[in-house]
Amino acid sequence: MSSPTDDPFQTQPTAPAAPSRTAVLDREEQVEEQAAPGDHERFAHYVKKEKIMESALSGDPVIALCGKVWVPGRDPKRFPVCPTCKEIYESLSGGGKGGDDKS
Repeated sequence: MSSPTDDPFQTQPTAPAAPSRTAVLDREEQVEEQAAPGDHERFAHYVKKEKIMESALSGDPVIALCGKVWVPGRDPKRFPVCPTCKEIYESLSGGGKGGDDKS
């Protein structure tokens, strides 16, 4: 249904709306080291044991200390430890004790 202001027989064009402006925000570039595709697949990664258990039950992906996101499903003992995960883990206070596991 049309409103009273929508006159199909109007002869004069209506005034255009005020011009709109779009602001552009500058974003800092985040430079990340780009590993070769598949590099993360060659390593065992550190993830909290609880997260691995939740993933096993729900099928949801986990996030390793290095940032890799995946659904665990392989034996981590068959692969070397991810150097980035290992470095982060060792830099944490009390590194080497409890909580985290390789996956």
